[in-house]
Amino acid sequence: MQIAEVPAGISLGETVGPQVYRLLRRRIIQAELLPGERLSESEVAKSLSVSRQPVREAFIKLSEEGLVQVLPQRGTFVTKISVAAVMDARFVREAIEADVVRMVAESRTADAIDELRRQVAQQKSVPHNDRAAFLRLDELFHRTLAASAGKSYAWNVIEGVKAQMDRVRFLSVDDMHVTRLIDQHERIVEAIAGGDQNGAEQAMRLHLREILNSLPAIASGRAELFDRD
Repeated sequence: MQIAEVPAGISLGETVGPQVYRLLRRRIIQAELLPGERLSESEVAKSLSVSRQPVREAFIKLSEEGLVQVLPQRGTFVTKISVAAVMDARFVREAIEADVVRMVAESRTADAIDELRRQVAQQKSVPHNDRAAFLRLDELFHRTLAASAGKSYAWNVIEGVKAQMDRVRFLSVDDMHVTRLIDQHERIVEAIAGGDQNGAEQAMRLHLREILNSLPAIASGRAELFDRD
């Protein structure tokens, strides 16, 4: 287990537990901690110079998201990517975000449109081989849409179910895929700017179904990472 490589970016100005959770979650999603890998509570705590309690709390939260499995008397292990959970998360996201984007297109405030266009421009400036940076901006784009619709709680719901989907998204991002995703973002924004609720909804549905195109090849090419349920 290479947990010693986890960055010790723990801030004294924030509760430790959520920071430990975010660090481990990011490493699992970015396939730095691989399915089947055992996570030691004591080793994680030592590597981050924290007590074992916040690590234990992080393990519990990761377990609730299906990212780790806690086996009594055996230890905590990174789970395989659940294909069923990926499909469920996509369904939930599409159901929520289709309505969200219609609401944003209906109100189409200048501030929201300007901010979304600024974000798309920023996405274009990120090197396409920097998957982590692009996906952070992608996350911001979708969160901004929810906030613009006054539905930040809906985004919190999405965040609670999309961990397995995020793992596939990280594996699927390459130069061509990034370009396609940015183009889809642009279509969403332009439909919003034109007040085209139907067009914005259809563009969002197409965007969120992109994962259906990449999932079979990734699951086949990286079979060791996947649980076919």
